[in-house]
Amino acid sequence: MKPVTLTTERLVLRPFEPSDAPAVHAACQDPDIPRWTAVPSPYGLRDAEQFVGTAVPEGWRDDTAYNFAVVSRADGALIGSMGLVRLTQLRTPERQAELGYWTAKEHRGRGYTVEAARAVLRWAFRELGVERMEWLAEAGNEGSRAVARALGFQMEGTLRAKLVHEGTRRDVWIGSLLPYDLAGDTDTADGADAAGTDETGRPTADRTPYLPYPR
Repeated sequence: MKPVTLTTERLVLRPFEPSDAPAVHAACQDPDIPRWTAVPSPYGLRDAEQFVGTAVPEGWRDDTAYNFAVVSRADGALIGSMGLVRLTQLRTPERQAELGYWTAKEHRGRGYTVEAARAVLRWAFRELGVERMEWLAEAGNEGSRAVARALGFQMEGTLRAKLVHEGTRRDVWIGSLLPYDLAGDTDTADGADAAGTDETGRPTADRTPYLPYPR
């Protein structure tokens, strides 16, 4: 995948650049980020340089992770990281991906994470053909779950002992989002149109039929 850039009213989502390393390093000094994500702890400048200079470009090149730097349109400040991870089923019949994100402490509580995530989700559903998006977080990560709920993710339960963190098995919350679940997106809420496209803009013939279990 060739890296892309997305824009919203307040944000630019672009590929990380080597010059982002100091800002990534500074953000990851907040103990909540290594507590709830997989970033190393302690987090050194070399970790940030490896992330922006090696891990991110390789992820785009190898179709394993599409990570964006979320920056302010107003002043270029790094707000966080947002992306699609664990992409082994992106181009299989499952057409599935997972959304991952972290936000710098000083930028939380302003709606930036939801705004950025909505842009990535629209892109994933419309351009990549994703049919099921997953969200996973260690049980207890209320901030991440609040973002997922605001986006329209349906909480599906708890995966016991799914995650190993700091040598201990932890439970994980899981949720899913289908194209027509995306909260606040009128473009994906109206279903098929007269041209034979679905709510994601893809031809209906190209979308796998869904047979939900009766409740």
